[in-house]
Amino acid sequence: MIVVGSMLESDVASWWMLGSLLVSAGALAMVSLNLVRFRTAPTESDEEGWTVTVCIPARNEASNLEDCVRSILAAADEDPSARTRVMVYDDGSEDETPAILARLVEEDDRVEAAAVSPLPDGWNGKQHACDCMGRQAKTDWILFTDADVRFAPDSLRRTRAELHRSSRPGRPIMLLSAFPREETGSLGEGLVIPFIHVILLSYLPIGRMRRTLDPAASAACGQFVLCQRVAWLEAGGHGAIRESMHDGVRLPRIFRSCGHATDIFDGTDIVRCRMYRGFSETWAGFTKNAYEGLGNPILLVLLTVLHLGGQLAPWILTLIAIGGGMGFPGFENGVQASTSLLLAGAAIGCQMVVRFRLAARFEQSLAGALLHPIGLILLTVIQWWSFRLHVSGQRTWRGRVAKSTAIT
Repeated sequence: MIVVGSMLESDVASWWMLGSLLVSAGALAMVSLNLVRFRTAPTESDEEGWTVTVCIPARNEASNLEDCVRSILAAADEDPSARTRVMVYDDGSEDETPAILARLVEEDDRVEAAAVSPLPDGWNGKQHACDCMGRQAKTDWILFTDADVRFAPDSLRRTRAELHRSSRPGRPIMLLSAFPREETGSLGEGLVIPFIHVILLSYLPIGRMRRTLDPAASAACGQFVLCQRVAWLEAGGHGAIRESMHDGVRLPRIFRSCGHATDIFDGTDIVRCRMYRGFSETWAGFTKNAYEGLGNPILLVLLTVLHLGGQLAPWILTLIAIGGGMGFPGFENGVQASTSLLLAGAAIGCQMVVRFRLAARFEQSLAGALLHPIGLILLTVIQWWSFRLHVSGQRTWRGRVAKSTAIT
């Protein structure tokens, strides 16, 4: 009764913290449900095989390309019932990438250098490279990946097993994406990169994704996207998202708009990726497409309110309390202050349960989880900076400027 009474006295802090607790508890509930649904690929696989071309767009990837290709070939060796090809598109590289590619092609006839053409106006470089490779491939399936991804020996056959498990009569999966283990080697990376899984599992209703073809209820990771080639061609290939820097969001939506089912799975144990090295690369990589992943300013504002007003606020209130209240409304009343802090503590507890569970499941940075509020601030700044770059037409990657689309 004392707690209820204090809140009925228009205690701003307590009401705010109650809202924060609801936001944090809601995220915890969604993550808990999604962790059950976001499963790893089966370890047992069939022997019927498939034909698949693994497509790698490469622009100045001398430090990555050979290790990536050799990991794919090792996975192909472990899947003898399949016919696996590796196709690399050298996108105007200025380093040793062309020489490395030529040597790999010479050493193994499963490796192919894609025919290249000048980048047309209105195209993002990666989407043009992927579109060219997909159209040149002669296999039933095409798997788009990045040069910084490394494949485990059982990755290809287990991906096929997951494809068969996810498909059902009348609803075959035509696009299947794995989220790799995202490796981090610095604090700056560890603060930001784990939010890939935090955002995915906090906001994507995986159950609805599998029940419907709603484009909004979909996701993919551009580091590992498997497509049935005929369906990909029907959807317009990567040409349907030619100006995009966020194929992980746009491509599954295009597939679903064409009536094709898509799905995702946890690829932590079959693929890994060191996306960026250091905070400066992380900043550049995320600001190029963070806003595009949301798609409109309304979602940007909503996420800002949820993250700063909902999740960050309890941390700030706790610091205020440690500082003696500092005139914050409600802290002149001891009972109200206790109520606010109790609610703030519960909200913080929910957030930390989420971060520690995700860190354990996906082998994420423990420091990044412990510094969750700092990561929230960085993520919000990145999203707004990305919005600024988007509307001003200044988003760049690998020396190229992205074309801005209309704001909706």
